[in-house]
Amino acid sequence: MTLGNVSGFIIQGFSDTPELQIPLFVLFLVIYLIILLGNLIIFLVISCNPHLHTPMYIFLLNLSLIDISYTSNVLPNLLHILLTQQNNISFLGCMTQMFVFVALAGNEFFLLTAMAYDRYVAICDPLHYIARMSRKHCAGLITAAFTGGFGESMGHVTLISKLSYCASHLINHFFCDITPLLKLSCSSTFSAELFIYIVGILLGFSPFLLTLASYIFIISAILKIQSSEGRQKAFSTCASHLACVITLYGTIICLYMRPTTSYNIKTDKYFSLLYIVLGPILNPFIYTLKNIEFKSSLNKMMQRCHQLMAVNKTSV
Repeated sequence: MTLGNVSGFIIQGFSDTPELQIPLFVLFLVIYLIILLGNLIIFLVISCNPHLHTPMYIFLLNLSLIDISYTSNVLPNLLHILLTQQNNISFLGCMTQMFVFVALAGNEFFLLTAMAYDRYVAICDPLHYIARMSRKHCAGLITAAFTGGFGESMGHVTLISKLSYCASHLINHFFCDITPLLKLSCSSTFSAELFIYIVGILLGFSPFLLTLASYIFIISAILKIQSSEGRQKAFSTCASHLACVITLYGTIICLYMRPTTSYNIKTDKYFSLLYIVLGPILNPFIYTLKNIEFKSSLNKMMQRCHQLMAVNKTSV
């Protein structure tokens, strides 16, 4: 079935560098497997340990799910293109990929904002933490994060799917993103671009301001702590999240906040790739390397697995 006035698109990918197809395939495959393994470990450890079912870890579990889904929406198709050189994608497939990508990107921004609020309450108002971050409130924040992301994405897809594509159907990117599709359209893109700007201000900039405000209060509260040990302990509770926020917003700035004179289509692909993989590949390390509680739960889980394997071998 043909939607709009086009049945499909051709994703260029990295075909402009044919000598790098196989090395890129191996590199992206390794990156994807690391992302899957790291985030699956976080998901399983938190899911299987009831004492980790606190707001901070529940948020982290959902962040891992988003990172897995986020990269799985783009990287498997990119790997297929690199390996087979079959780079056709249907119109419906393209719109679906764009919808999932934009939705999950929005979900991550909103979820990180909720995590910043969680750290703000934990440090600035610890006496009321249990009441303000109850399971009901925690579930409400997660629901709002997912609702906002998918609602925003629905608006983008609705407007872009109505555009006409009269000339080339070649998407000069490695997946269906908003900007390359707007560049292909021969009809007016004013409504779609206006929606992008409005959503960018209301739903994109707002999470940044809320996160920034949370950390201004957090840092102010930490500086008021008398002992250096107390300050260090308080900061350690939000250091992982702060590193994750810096990574995400840092890649966003590299991707979108550059002078137009430095814009290059080939370079932009690699910046987009950095934005897609850097957070998901670093988050498991950022949140687990210095987290004693998580590492203890992981060790217990591994010991149980070894015991089960030993029992199975004995029974055989």
